[in-house]
Amino acid sequence: MADSKAVEIGGRAGFVARGVIYVLVGVLAVRVAFSDSGGRQADRGGALAEIAGKPFGHVLLWLLGIALAGMALWRLSEAAFGQAGPDGRKPAKRAAAAARCVFYAFVSYSVLAYAVGEKGSGSGSTDKRTEDVTAKALNWPGGQWIVGAAGVAVACIGLWIAIRAAMRKFHKHLKMAEMSPRERRAVDFLGVFGGVARGVVFAAAGVFAVVAAVQHDPGKSKGMDNTLRSFTDTSAGPWLLVLVAVGLVAFGVFSWANARWRKV
Repeated sequence: MADSKAVEIGGRAGFVARGVIYVLVGVLAVRVAFSDSGGRQADRGGALAEIAGKPFGHVLLWLLGIALAGMALWRLSEAAFGQAGPDGRKPAKRAAAAARCVFYAFVSYSVLAYAVGEKGSGSGSTDKRTEDVTAKALNWPGGQWIVGAAGVAVACIGLWIAIRAAMRKFHKHLKMAEMSPRERRAVDFLGVFGGVARGVVFAAAGVFAVVAAVQHDPGKSKGMDNTLRSFTDTSAGPWLLVLVAVGLVAFGVFSWANARWRKV
């Protein structure tokens, strides 16, 4: 299964779908920065609503959902048989692949559910879902510690994503030798800029979860949309959000580069 052509095609299609979502989220975030969001949230739900509003939008949603299912299948094959590369069979690598499989399976399900009209599925507002989950968790015994620990974990994951991107760790996953010098420079820029921006968003969301735990206020926890909007509250005004938003677009394009050159 690990060497299956169908699994390879599924993985590459998944990178294309991931790129589409990140590009649209970045574009929506730019609109938010200049108060032209049209009432749409800058997250996965907003991206799906944007697609659904276009001609043949529901067909595109089905294609995205199926492509993301292909990504989940590829990650499952990595968990079962190991990743490409000399250390791909390590237990930690397989565990990470299994976690990504679950994540992409959920995203695929939410996209397909949206395509058939379940607007209250996992493709809805990340802010509302995040607040609801945080509120429930805070009412558990030791809930503040659980939410705080989860926030620290998400913030650390964000920093890990940003640092790995800055160190160009993605090189080992790509067929760099098949790229021209110009393509390598472009992929390097997109991978670093896009990866750091993505990591910053994760880290910021984690910090807000920690604040929600400390203040015992689920409203302080933020999904992607409100996390992005929070960048406009800094001294840089909307321009910091624009920078992060363009970075998310760059990560989307980097995902398309992965569809072409990823070692699958």
